[in-house]
Amino acid sequence: MSLSDRLDAARLNVVEPVDDGYKRARTTQKRVNEEPEPQPVDALASVKARAIDSLFESIGSRISDATLTEEQLQEFVREELVRIVGSEQLLLTADERKRLIQDIEDDALGLGPLQRLLQDPTVTEIMVNGHERIYVERGGRLIESGMKFASEEHLRRVIERIVANVGRRIDESSPLVDARLADGSRVNAIIPPLAAHGSSLTIRKFSETPFKVADLVRFGAFTEPMAELLHACVLSRLNIIVSGGTGTGKTTLLNVLSSFIPTDERIVTIEDALEIKLQQDHVVSLESRPPNIEGKGEVTIRDLVRNSLRMRPDRIVVGEVRGGESLDMLQAMNTGHDGSLSTVHANSPRDSISRLETLVLMAGMDLPLRAVREQIASAVDLIVQLTRLRDGSRRVTAVTEVLGMEGDTVVLQDIFTFDFSAGTDAEGRFLGAQKFTGIRPRFIDKFEEYGIAYSPETFMSAMGGVVR
Repeated sequence: MSLSDRLDAARLNVVEPVDDGYKRARTTQKRVNEEPEPQPVDALASVKARAIDSLFESIGSRISDATLTEEQLQEFVREELVRIVGSEQLLLTADERKRLIQDIEDDALGLGPLQRLLQDPTVTEIMVNGHERIYVERGGRLIESGMKFASEEHLRRVIERIVANVGRRIDESSPLVDARLADGSRVNAIIPPLAAHGSSLTIRKFSETPFKVADLVRFGAFTEPMAELLHACVLSRLNIIVSGGTGTGKTTLLNVLSSFIPTDERIVTIEDALEIKLQQDHVVSLESRPPNIEGKGEVTIRDLVRNSLRMRPDRIVVGEVRGGESLDMLQAMNTGHDGSLSTVHANSPRDSISRLETLVLMAGMDLPLRAVREQIASAVDLIVQLTRLRDGSRRVTAVTEVLGMEGDTVVLQDIFTFDFSAGTDAEGRFLGAQKFTGIRPRFIDKFEEYGIAYSPETFMSAMGGVVR
């Protein structure tokens, strides 16, 4: 969306009444003799409206100047706002004046009340429940931000601005959408009639600089011995599934594991919305596409997985398997594309096996359950389980090897587990840590094939255990 369009939308935003269409519809249902509920009024709404109008008039000639860059236009907007607000002769303190200018700038150039939350490094997730309630996640805890949109229309315009930037749409015929911001943050939006009490928007922020191994060790997500093991697993081309519930950090860990891939290998990433940020040069990023307004042109994750096999990949990284594409991914793992990585929603390593079975059956192939389990047992080498604990921290709670089939059961063996017996401290934070089970993984032999120097005894001695 151009700067001119954003300014025009901002001008509409500030002159809208605070009550939205949804509230007006609710009010008309009241009895005629019943007084309507008073609506809150923004005391500075008229000032904001005049400022936007003046800004639009003063910048009109500059908008058409093709020699100006977007950054130069933005700087001009900020200078004009300072001048316009100063000319209003308002009885405001310096802080109040600065905040007013920032509010108008956020509406004109950014995403309204969300802009400052997006710029706040302590905020990891933003949840909008209708235009009057905005919640954020800080330190793993959900709190109300105290900010709100001027109206439902204001919120809808922000949502439309987000999805338009990635070539998607949201309207009554397509009332939910997944999108992303310019920095890669994941966005989900859903509007009425599916959202009964006003539009809902969820933004999962990503760090401007991807987390590295040292960061996750510092956060307590896993230990250095675990990082050493996972690094060796990626180098030796083991197929790894990252398992966890919603918001446990699966994509973050997938990014870290992907960073272990050697730079001389060709990597193809496949996602619904681009979130994986790899530092290697030889990377091809593929993104699925929803159907257009006519219901045509859809490209699914499964289509992209199939196509990736013709792109001569050394590694295939699927952001998340959630449907029939799991069968194609398992077949790729079993037919020469070793070292593939993906994530799946599950609460334990055993659950992730069951989840993969269900997803494979969603492919529509009439396969016996034993054949499906044999595919999984043959394809997957390692499961890394993530859990979000009650204190808000995200930890790797299991690193589990897939040994194969025994009868009709997929046999699993834990290499690392999380010690929950240590309890919590006075502030409710978990004191436990990951510990090595002492069992020598069978895939250690594969390390030797790739010339990777690795010995369980090395870190077992530091952890006070013995190798069985």
